[in-house]
Formats: sequence, C-alpha cells, structure tokens
Amino acid sequence: MFKLIKWLLLLTVILGLASTAVVYGVLSLSLPALDGNGRSNAVVEPVKISRDALGQAVINANSRNDAAYGLGYAHGQDRFFQMDLLRRNAAGELSELFGEAALGLDKKMRFHQLRKRSKIILQTLPEADKQLLKIYAQGVNEGLAQVGYSSFEYLLTGATQKAWQSEDSLLVIFSMYLDLQSATFERDQALIQIEQAYTKQMVDFLTQPSKYQAALDGSKLTPYSGGIPTLPTQTQLAVKSIEANQERGSNNWAVTGALTKTGAGMLSDDMHLSMAVPVIWYRTQLNYIQNGAPTQVTGVSLPGAPAIVVGTNNNIAWGFTNGYLDTADWIALNDESKTWQVDESIALPDGEVENYSLILSQYGPVKYINEKPYALSWAAHQPYAVNMQLLKLEQAKNVDDALGVASDVGIPVQNLMVVDSQGSAAWKNIGGIPARKTPSELGVNADDYSVLWQENELERPFVKNPQSGRLWTGNSRVVSAEDNARFGNGGYALGARSSQIRDRLFEKQTFAESDFYALQLDNQARFLMPWHALLLKQLKADKTKNQQYITALENWQQCACSTSTGYTLVKRYRNEVINILFSNMEDELNKQQGTLKYVKRDLEPAVWRLINNKPDSWLNSQFKSWDAQLLGAFNQTITKLTEQFGNNVQSWQWGKVNELVIEHPFAKQMPLLAKLLNMPTAQGFGDSYMPAVQGRSFGASQRFIAQPGHLEHAIMAIPGGQSGHPLSEFYRSGFNDYVEGKHTPLLPQELIHQIVIEPTQ
Repeated sequence: MFKLIKWLLLLTVILGLASTAVVYGVLSLSLPALDGNGRSNAVVEPVKISRDALGQAVINANSRNDAAYGLGYAHGQDRFFQMDLLRRNAAGELSELFGEAALGLDKKMRFHQLRKRSKIILQTLPEADKQLLKIYAQGVNEGLAQVGYSSFEYLLTGATQKAWQSEDSLLVIFSMYLDLQSATFERDQALIQIEQAYTKQMVDFLTQPSKYQAALDGSKLTPYSGGIPTLPTQTQLAVKSIEANQERGSNNWAVTGALTKTGAGMLSDDMHLSMAVPVIWYRTQLNYIQNGAPTQVTGVSLPGAPAIVVGTNNNIAWGFTNGYLDTADWIALNDESKTWQVDESIALPDGEVENYSLILSQYGPVKYINEKPYALSWAAHQPYAVNMQLLKLEQAKNVDDALGVASDVGIPVQNLMVVDSQGSAAWKNIGGIPARKTPSELGVNADDYSVLWQENELERPFVKNPQSGRLWTGNSRVVSAEDNARFGNGGYALGARSSQIRDRLFEKQTFAESDFYALQLDNQARFLMPWHALLLKQLKADKTKNQQYITALENWQQCACSTSTGYTLVKRYRNEVINILFSNMEDELNKQQGTLKYVKRDLEPAVWRLINNKPDSWLNSQFKSWDAQLLGAFNQTITKLTEQFGNNVQSWQWGKVNELVIEHPFAKQMPLLAKLLNMPTAQGFGDSYMPAVQGRSFGASQRFIAQPGHLEHAIMAIPGGQSGHPLSEFYRSGFNDYVEGKHTPLLPQELIHQIVIEPTQ
C-alpha cells in the first residue's frame, strides 16, 4: 500500500510538471520575436524598432508616418489584447469575447454609439491624418502577424483576433472619454434625482463649496448661505455602504526656470487611473525627421493610438490631469421633442446576436430618469470630440506653441501643464469643450438647448509664468471663480490634494527632480486631521474600554503610512459616518436606480455642518442621540475591520488594508493563473486626498518628471512592464522600482534588441 501511494504521488507530480510544461510551451509560441528583419509596403525608408532592458520601444524612422508604423508594430507585438479590449469596450463589443456576461456593459456602451461616431469622424479628418492612422494600423497588424500564434487570452476565450482598423484608434481615445468623463453625467443624473426627491436646497447643501480651494488665481467660490434642509422621516433600515466613485484624476505641477538650477522649467505629472495587467501606458521614444530636422519624443503612448500622450521633445515637456469641466447636460424632453428608435445588434460567440434598441433625439441618446425622458448632450458625442491634433505637441518649440495647439486637440478635456527649456511654464485646458455658455448640473429644458453644443470652445483661460513661478492642478477647480460660471463643475475633486500640492510648492525656493518625486510620494494626512481629532474625542469619553484604539490614534503618524493602524481607523470611521448620515437618502435614490456614488466626494462640507449643528432630522433612527450616532459609526468601523482582517488590531495596518493588488483580468476568473499573471502585491502607501494617491488597484499610473533640455535626470516610473505576455522578460519590468520609489530613468538605457523593417522593393 505504501508503494502504491508513493507511485500515485510521483505520478501526480509528473502530471503536474507535464501540464505546467504544456502551458508554458503553448504560451511560448505566442512570444514575439524582438530581433530580426522584415519587409513592408507601408514604410518608405527602413524603420528600426529597438528595446532596452525595460522593454522601452525606441523607434527610429525617417518620417512621422514611418515612425507611426514602427510604433504600431511594437504595440501589436506587446499589447494587442489590451488594445482589443479598449476598442471593444468603447464600441460595446465585449460580448463577442465574453458572452452574455458582458451584455449589460455592452448595452451601456451602445447608448453612446461610439463605433458609428468613429467611422463618421474618420472620414472628416485631413488626408494626412487618415494616412497616418492607416499606416499605424498596418504596423499593428504586421506586428501581430509576426507573433504567429494567438495569445493565451484568445485561446482561453476561443475568440478570433480581428485586424486593427483606423477607426479603432479613435475608439481608443473614446475609451478615455468613458473612463474620464462618465462620472460627469452620472453625477448630474444623481443631482436631478436628489432635486426631484428632496429640493433644490438639498442639492445646493450637498454640493456647497469646500474650504479646500486651490484655483491658480486664489479666488474662492461664494460660500453656501442657506440653512440645513430637513431630511424627511424615514423608516428604520440597515445602514447602507455608499460606494465612492474612483476619482479618475491626476496631479501635475510645474515651476519656471527661476526656481531650478538649470534655468529650464520643470514639470511633474502623475495620472491616476485604475491599475491592471498590463498597465495602461507603454514606454516609447520616437526618433524621426520632420521638415528636414530631427525630432525626438520620449514618454508614454496609449496602445491603440499613434501618439505620445505625456512626455517631452527636449524643447517642451507636457502632462495632463483630468479637467472635470462640465462637458455634459441632461436635456429634459417635452411633448414637442422628436425622438426615434434605432436597433443595435450585439454579437455573441458562435455567431449568435442580441438585439438592443435605444431611443435617440436631436440632442442625444435618451434615458428615463425617474420615469421622465432626458437626452444626454455630451462632448464625446460631438464632431470635435476626437482628432489627431495632439501630435502637434511633438513639434512645439516652446510653451507658446503648445498653448496655441490646446484648443484644437480632440481628447477628453484635460489640464495641460507645459514647461520649456527656456524657463517658461504654463497651464491651459486642452481638449473638447462645448461652446454653449450656460452649463448646468441639473436638467436643462429642451427649449433652452443651445446649438453651440455642436461647436468647440476656442476661447479658454490660461496662465503663463505666474509671478510666484509655480503652477499646480489636481482635478479641483483651476479656473477663476468668474470663469467657473462659464465652464461649470463637471465633478471637481474636493481640492484637498491640490491645496496640499500648492502649499508644498511654497515650502521651497529651488527645486530638483528629487524634490518633485518626494512631493509625488507625499502621503501626509492633512485632510483627515479634523476627523482624527473628532474620533479621538469620542473614544476618550471611555478611556478604559477604548485604550488600544486611543493608543493607535495617538501614534497614527499623521500619514497613510504602511505601518499606521490609526490611519485605517480614521479613514474607515469617516466613511461610516457618511454611510449612517446618508443611508436614507441612498435608499431613496436606489428606488429610482440612482445612487450617491457620484456625489459622495462633494459631501465633506455638508457632513461637517451636520456634525457641528446636530439637526434632529439627520439623526438616523437607529440612534437616540448624535453622540450615540457618531459612536455607532466607530463601532461599525470595528465590526467591519474585524470581519475583513480578524480581531488583531495589528493586522489593520494601512499597508495591509490598502494593499496594492494589480491583477490581470483573467486571474480573477482563473485563480490558478494568478501567480503567473498578476504583479506582486505591495504594501499600501498613500490614499486619496493627498498627493500620493493609491488604492488597492488604483493610483499613479505613471510618475513623470522632466526639465526639457536636461533629461539626464528625468524620471518615468510605471507600475508594470511593457509586455502583456506573462513569459516576456518585460512583463514585470519596472514594477519593483515603482513600488520602492526609485528614480526610473525616462530616457532609454542600453538597447538590447532590434528589429529592422525594410520597404518592400
């Protein structure tokens, strides 16, 4: 019997090794070749595609079109499945890959009809841009063809790889609209529902300006002067957890040459997005000839698009944060409003089709909000939404050139921060902004609809070389209070992060790259200090019972540090106070398919006004007094932490609670592949409302710092590797440097691979 068990164990091990070998063998077939030669009729002169030890793609070409081919080739080799997901997500075509599980998401995306819009916009582009997109697409398809075998994602889904088309690159840009601006019209919908269920006063109360305002001109919005609205009596119900929408945002700041040793301007940019494997950005350097002069552009590209999104050409350096101007309105339809129905066919695996119908109007697609029809007018639906004008930044010689381009670029509206080698620094909104003059966070009557929705706003404020030599943005209001009335609030961040960045910039008179990097990693918990004081006061009412929690709070380090248990308690306590105060409202909105999710980050000023005034109508029916209510929030905090992490308080340290977990989409469905596909987990460092933004799968998708003309110390740190192939040497390249806060060079290092594509004779 012993021998039989021994042989069975041995057989199990052998079968396990054999199956592992088969898996690795199949995967290895789809690894791209990084060295060699090829030919293409898409290039006019030879194109070199080199890679360094991080896998950064270095493209050398004699023209911008040939460079686009080389970039497409590298994207097709390393990131095609990611690109496929981006275009399918925007077009509402994921069900063809994932079946009925994706139907709900596809229907949500089909509401915007972005595939049709991409085709229409493509035909309106200048011939030069059409040609560039065509050549880029051919590069993608030929890079993919070089691999020879479908990647494992297609083997697992049984789907067929579809060739890249020019319009797909426009869909990739539209995917960023969906990621960066959906919260704008979702927030407006929530405010419409709050107004209908309660009053306009309630809307004003919940969205009142905060004390954390960091506009570049120092202006403040008029404070809310109304009283606290009475909350209607609700039946007792369990406290609901109100989910917070992830703040698709970013930080950037700049100083003029007066504050650097080199005399050049210096820029910092870190874009905050959801993190997955592979990471969204792709390290790229383009080298080509334009108008007889050499051009070198280094930064990050978005696989699927032929442009450097954020980077430097050594004359200027530029970066973005999400603008959050009001780029969407819900138009309340009336009896005279004309509507019509269109049918969409959503492909499923094996040739099956799901039919989906939606209603359109002259103002946009129609949705029922509280049983009333509203049409969505959104910048992404307009003809100026997407174009290739971003490429013009590559040829900018100075800040003025970049500012001149900003109004024409077709991307989701961003805060452009730009510096140049001559020492200038500037800010301006770049991207599509509707020219209509009266944005609204509530419904707009159809009779008041403006035809200016069809036009892009060309006149926009900007700031160049301020007297202080400092500029900053962090997704809160940047424009003056006066300009705010013109451009509107599309879901601005509260302003705590921007304020902290601004204040840090005024602590020093001279800056180097290391100073900017330290600010990117600043996780001081300034925003939570009032919450810390409130909670400590609550707990000290019973020191004997709460001593271990009091000790943790007194040693909280005042930061989102990995070893801080006190930070976890304060952060979670604030969340539970909000849950208790707004559970009744959330329940009421849920009845109308609404939620406070997109309004939650507005609530801070209102919450403190409630805490300080303790109005009876805002006392949750579970509690007899406000003190009991606030203590109940802490008890709920402890209950949830215990359920999640056990009853050992040391296991509640922020580094564990907010652990960085960057996963491949397939690892969640196939846990056995997790070790192969996911990035290593890392202790949490940072949080929201501070410069060092980090959640469990959210945070700085890159950290970029540069002084044009002096790039030897420039930094580009990214939380993941270049390749989407788990067996690639570049799959996790750069990840450890990112989590350890190392200064990963922007510029390519020693080149170790090279492909040469010759023109077909």
